[in-house]
Amino acid sequence: MTILDVKNLKKIYTTRFGGNQVQALSNVSFSVEEGEYVAIMGESGSGKTTLLNILAALDKPTSGEVFLNGQNIVQIREKEISAFRRDNLGFVFQDFNLLDTFSIQDNIFLPLVLAGKQYKEMAKRLKPIAAKLGIGDILKKYPYEVSGGQKQRTAVARALITSPQLILADEPTGALDSNAADGLLRLFGEINEEGQTILMVTHSTKAASHAKRVLFIKDGEVFHQIYKANMSDEEMFAKISDTLTVLQTGGGNRG
Repeated sequence: MTILDVKNLKKIYTTRFGGNQVQALSNVSFSVEEGEYVAIMGESGSGKTTLLNILAALDKPTSGEVFLNGQNIVQIREKEISAFRRDNLGFVFQDFNLLDTFSIQDNIFLPLVLAGKQYKEMAKRLKPIAAKLGIGDILKKYPYEVSGGQKQRTAVARALITSPQLILADEPTGALDSNAADGLLRLFGEINEEGQTILMVTHSTKAASHAKRVLFIKDGEVFHQIYKANMSDEEMFAKISDTLTVLQTGGGNRG
């Protein structure tokens, strides 16, 4: 079943001074099936961050549509958009976006608190997630007391606790050392195997090689895609590297 359907997205920004127009997205169309794990790659300025912001309902396209489980998120009214994001999307950011004055547990609980859930229900939801992510022993600590890997696992727990339809990850391994990054990628793989749909924007070929499909964005359009199928992580890494070389050397559209 298609969970995310992106149709003919275009985004044009008008600069503040001079009124020049910059086209960030030209004509982006793709779909994501329920339970998929998709990575989006592209050089800086390719439009992938703009695309992620639109998928996250943080920005609106100039034209085009984005359907999440059949609902066109482009048409959601401004006063309803925060609740929509909270109830349907989970976010994992490069810089964790944790509140230093909140304990690890309270950071994870935050979206449920905003949704008006009772403590008993929040605690019930947290227990299996904390056990799976290996953070049960740090719940009473504060973000400044734990490692980068533990912070990112906290962010993943916060994303999962609302049972989102889709997890959006923005450079999730960008601030982690290699060991913590490997641990996070294994974790994403396990979460995906359990049925969670994940869409990740990344510059990291290693991170993308763990996904089941990679979309490449160039000049505001989908340039190419690779399905992992039966490839190993190493074979996927090589395929991605080859495609990035074509991107960087100005190869034509490969569809």
